[in-house]
Amino acid sequence: MKPVVLDLDGSVGALEGATTIDLRRWHDRLRFACSRRALGEFAETLDARLPHRHGTVFMGSGDFHHLSLPLIERAARGVARMQVVVFDNHPDNMRFPFAVHCGSWVSRVAALPQVARVHVVGITSADIGLGHAWENRLAPLYRKRLCYWSSAVSVRWAKSVGLASSVRGFASVDALLEAFLAQIADCGDPLYLSIDKDVLRPEDAMTNWDQGRMRAEAMLAAVESLRPRLIGSDVTGEISIAAYRQRWKRLLAAADGQRPPDPAELRVWQEQQHALNRRILRAIAVVS
Repeated sequence: MKPVVLDLDGSVGALEGATTIDLRRWHDRLRFACSRRALGEFAETLDARLPHRHGTVFMGSGDFHHLSLPLIERAARGVARMQVVVFDNHPDNMRFPFAVHCGSWVSRVAALPQVARVHVVGITSADIGLGHAWENRLAPLYRKRLCYWSSAVSVRWAKSVGLASSVRGFASVDALLEAFLAQIADCGDPLYLSIDKDVLRPEDAMTNWDQGRMRAEAMLAAVESLRPRLIGSDVTGEISIAAYRQRWKRLLAAADGQRPPDPAELRVWQEQQHALNRRILRAIAVVS
């Protein structure tokens, strides 16, 4: 099955055999955040334009990670039960009223009736530290519909509020991957995989966001171990220049620490990203 490129920002390089869908007219409306209405309309567009069967979906910058939601909803229609695995340096489970944000979509996935649990794997961001704990949506964590797998950030607060089994901290990213893979191997549920490459070290893939500590080789090995159970997958985390027309998006992006890439280095970083995308496709084996 062919991979699909949702061309929203022109950042995804050439992939052999890929189907490219030109969606650049949606760029300003969707990038970073959008209304629930806009996301619903985009989901209808995807239903109309995506092939019935397809491989991994590439969506461009991590600013579009909330577009995983309609893709996961689409995959969930064909199963009674599934789990979702998200490789990400951030929880993507933050409070964001009145709209859907690239950092707020996970709680909506966890609420889907077919989704038994969402695992966000590789978090090293302070977003789940004590100072930001109140910004996280705690309900899916308490209901055990969501689990954080983290390193390099203190999550001791979670034990004091009864969330030790849902907010897990490890001495290293390799240790958390080993524990996660051991746990997920014990269940037979089909899996949907969503990758935001900001989970990786900058030397492996430069992105628009602050980055984690996972090695590309470790992530690819984990993907290969999940491959037999995958029913769908998507990839974000390309690097591109965001030119927000809306002032509120510019302010929020700056507050989140998003830095515009150096244009002089952008091409080099994108070539690095394109090479990694080809390796990801080989690891996933274009499963859908």
